[in-house]
Amino acid sequence: MKIPVAIIGSGNIGTDLMFKIKRLSQHLQVTALVGIDRDSDGLARARRLGIATTHEGVDGLVSMPEFATVQVVFDATSAAAHRRNYEVVRAHGKQMIDLTPAALGPHMVPPVNLDRHLNSDNVNMVTCGGQATIPVVAAVSAVAPIAYAEIVASIASKSAGPGTRANVDEFTETTAAALRDVGGAEAAKAIIVFNPASPPMVMRDTVFCLVEQKEPLDEDTVRASVHAMVEEVSHYVPGYRLKQEVQFDPVDEAWLPALSRPFVGTKISVFLEVNGAGHYLPAYAGNLDIMTSAALRTAERLVELRGLVAA
Repeated sequence: MKIPVAIIGSGNIGTDLMFKIKRLSQHLQVTALVGIDRDSDGLARARRLGIATTHEGVDGLVSMPEFATVQVVFDATSAAAHRRNYEVVRAHGKQMIDLTPAALGPHMVPPVNLDRHLNSDNVNMVTCGGQATIPVVAAVSAVAPIAYAEIVASIASKSAGPGTRANVDEFTETTAAALRDVGGAEAAKAIIVFNPASPPMVMRDTVFCLVEQKEPLDEDTVRASVHAMVEEVSHYVPGYRLKQEVQFDPVDEAWLPALSRPFVGTKISVFLEVNGAGHYLPAYAGNLDIMTSAALRTAERLVELRGLVAA
């Protein structure tokens, strides 16, 4: 038997996660989808699949008979809404996986620190840009010290729902914090771009790492570390790939204000592309796919390590 889970949020991310769990999960089964819009497409699709629904938010969830057996709750709403959702879910002793940038719990990036925080009752999946770029920053920092990391995540406007748009400030803050805490950068900055191009563009991510070194940088070692990490991420996000080979350049003066100190080193540039699996939205929505894939990977591992059992 599979572990019953619930999803709060019937928008793009929550609905994509519902389909991903139904199609791919070995251990989980969605028993409830929660929204605040009675007529949302996600709730309608859940009802057609025989999944219990409510449009009364987290209060509606806890009043559902299905909630008694739920062991994991995914929050795919907004950073602002997550605070109360977490308070309610925690009061009932349920495990929460947060897909918003609220970051009330520890940051979780599966290929970097999957087993490190699974004792927490609320793990945070950072952001789509974080899930795409932090693994690369961690791969570089594993072999060379990073004084500064900067990432730019470009996503199609059509793949950015109301929750994503409401969380832009939190995106930059949470992603930058996780680039330091999980990625290992001394300082960091994150930028997100909503691209209105038609037809919609797939998710593109650019990673810049400024590496300070007294001796010549071993480029082959850095390159191998990045390639190994990209391959690991692609195991659970098949559309994740390098757009071109890793680049190495001297650090020019334009980057020095970001460092606020004298610096001699190398700028490492990594260019990524993320195609979605198309479980709910088209393939251009790789930003949704990498978030929901990372959340599913985390939940599956949590079930394995903590020995959760179906009710």
